Amino acid sequence: MTVDVARISAMHPREATRLLKGVRAAALAGDRPPAAPRPEIAESWRRMLAGGVHPDRDARSRMLSAAETEERRHDSPLREVLPVLREGLLPALDGALHIMVVADSDGRLLWREGHSSILRKADRLGFGVGADWDEAVVGTNGVGTALVARRPVQVFSAEHFVSSHHDWTCAGAPVRDPRDGRLLGVVDVSGPLATMHPATLAWVSSVARLAERELRIRHLESLERLRTVAAPLLARLSGHGVVVDPQGWTAAVTGLAPVDRIPLPKGFAPGRVWVPQLGECVAEPLPGGWLLRIVQDGTGTAATRVVLDLSRSGSWSATVYGSSGSWSQELSPRHAELLFLLAESPRGRSAAELSADLFGDPARTVTVRAELSRVRRHFGGVLTHRPYRFAEDVEVELIRPEDPAALLPHSTAPAVVRARLGRSEPGMVP
Repeated sequence: MTVDVARISAMHPREATRLLKGVRAAALAGDRPPAAPRPEIAESWRRMLAGGVHPDRDARSRMLSAAETEERRHDSPLREVLPVLREGLLPALDGALHIMVVADSDGRLLWREGHSSILRKADRLGFGVGADWDEAVVGTNGVGTALVARRPVQVFSAEHFVSSHHDWTCAGAPVRDPRDGRLLGVVDVSGPLATMHPATLAWVSSVARLAERELRIRHLESLERLRTVAAPLLARLSGHGVVVDPQGWTAAVTGLAPVDRIPLPKGFAPGRVWVPQLGECVAEPLPGGWLLRIVQDGTGTAATRVVLDLSRSGSWSATVYGSSGSWSQELSPRHAELLFLLAESPRGRSAAELSADLFGDPARTVTVRAELSRVRRHFGGVLTHRPYRFAEDVEVELIRPEDPAALLPHSTAPAVVRARLGRSEPGMVP
């Protein structure tokens, strides 16, 4: 006989716990259990035993700092679907005495909401924002095990491998990126054992599918925006070309039969590149994607030029010129600061140096890296890192305001203030 979810859900919590503890104890001792564990639980327990996870000692890895958590939140596509997850789960959580947790693909808890009393109990369990709930760290659980199994998982009481979790029940469902199938993380609903219900997993799984649908809609919208940028470029292109997003999904083509997706080589960068489906191409960066010009005559270059226009207060832009045309991107104050600093530093700047330039504190590298990650989503083809700089084959023109005091006038970044006064740091253009 195998443990049946409906059966243990109908049992009194004490009886269900007694049965599941007996199953677990037998598995740990190598004895014949009173009932066989569910297959997904048995697989997880085998991984725990092979990996040396202690069944009665609650191991903990380092909690993420607030800055590290915020950086992961900014970089996580799950941030875009939080409204969907909240709308689908939160209204019922208070009555069900549950909490909602959203974790990234490493098992790090990034968001947590729900009933206040359950949140306090979760704190005592170490189930808080920034915690690591990877299966190899804390044993069988609705977050880490769903990540390993790559499918929805419900864990009751003593099905948790580590005994300190036996008073809890949880149900987690993975969320995948519809563009490439990449696992983005897990949405999990957890609560005291007395709140367990067999339908919880189906509920959480349905909400996870809604989140994936929202990501799919957003992807289609991003392709439409890329198509708007691509149209004038392709109209001027004399040969064959295709515009794709970073995952290779096609936004527009000219001179070719349309295809849904073109697999891009690893380490994709501007310049000549061999694309199996197209042959030799010249890749040019676009905001949110790439223009691939098919080389037909053995010639063609991807020389690019960037014009950083900071001459008008409050209206800053960067324009990228390629062999097929140009495109522009309006800049936020922070991104204008960063691109100005890089334009003034041909040799490049480290994250610590940029942190000192922006904040007067070289230790705020987490914030700098997060901001540069967002900048490179638009300018990844013309910016490099280690150190951060404009690519060597990119010509950079910086247009300053006529009055030096009008350079990024609201900026308090020390390096910008020095530039307004006509002073510069080593490595920066005077």
